[in-house]
Amino acid sequence: MYRNPRAAAAQNSSPCSHCPSPPWEPAKRTLHHFLQVVGKVRKARMPARNHWWNLTLYVDPWGLTTRGMPLDDDGGQLEIRLDLVDHRLEVITSYDASESFRLEEGLSVADFYHRLNALLDRVGAATPILARPFDLETTRPFAELTDVADYDPAAVATFFHALRWVDGVLKEFAANFYGKTCPVQLYWHHFDLVVTRFSGRPAPPMPPTAPALERDAYSHEVISFGFWPGDENVREAAFYSYTYPAPEGLTDEPLRPAAARWIDSNGNPQAFLPWADVVEADHPREALLDFLQSAYIAGARRAGWDVDELQYESFDG
Repeated sequence: MYRNPRAAAAQNSSPCSHCPSPPWEPAKRTLHHFLQVVGKVRKARMPARNHWWNLTLYVDPWGLTTRGMPLDDDGGQLEIRLDLVDHRLEVITSYDASESFRLEEGLSVADFYHRLNALLDRVGAATPILARPFDLETTRPFAELTDVADYDPAAVATFFHALRWVDGVLKEFAANFYGKTCPVQLYWHHFDLVVTRFSGRPAPPMPPTAPALERDAYSHEVISFGFWPGDENVREAAFYSYTYPAPEGLTDEPLRPAAARWIDSNGNPQAFLPWADVVEADHPREALLDFLQSAYIAGARRAGWDVDELQYESFDG
């Protein structure tokens, strides 16, 4: 596929100087709904996996993707890609079928939903989903959201440039751990890019009345790290980390760099570092890695993880 060289040049500029300012919230709201539609297709097609890894999306060089999903009993695969550089939704199958439509200003969530369904039908991959938003401000079905239509190609491309840079740093950080680690993945329900480390020990069981999502997500001890673009209440993109279960004395542990701090998140301590403080650092990549490592050591030390045993050192040769 032809790629716009001007768009590519913009994407290759300084890797961490881009992230939309708060006025991009209408565009983010629209994009978030698009991701929920695509994510629900992935959830419907993928076999269930522990900690809901079956429903996540992934950063690729040009946008976000479902990666290959089962299509039929003969080994066929289906992929849905949101190209956030050339601004297209693409549906691809292993049978050489390829369909797409443009992501453009004025495209509503309702139109996106109907067009995606039409593409899936044309390639033989019709997929019924629970077609309404999850944990967003409205419960109206996607097909009725004609008023959520603020896709902004420039703002989305700017955000994606930031997301792609963060994806690379999180992958570098994830490589230094010998225990179970999830892929760097985007959870579309809350719109955050996440990597999670596991101690290998079960967590105290939640009550049966707890939501199934939480009971599976927190069945084992975790320290999780993420990037979140903010919302209308917290109007800044930021990095975070939390330890579950939260051990006593966690907030007494130091965080780095100096701009990082502990905050309260729904009654639980969370390490927090604004995006702007990473961008303004002399060495942004090192500043972010320092934050991630300090948050991990804080949680691991207080929760009694075997830090030395879980540290991975690569082998030569």
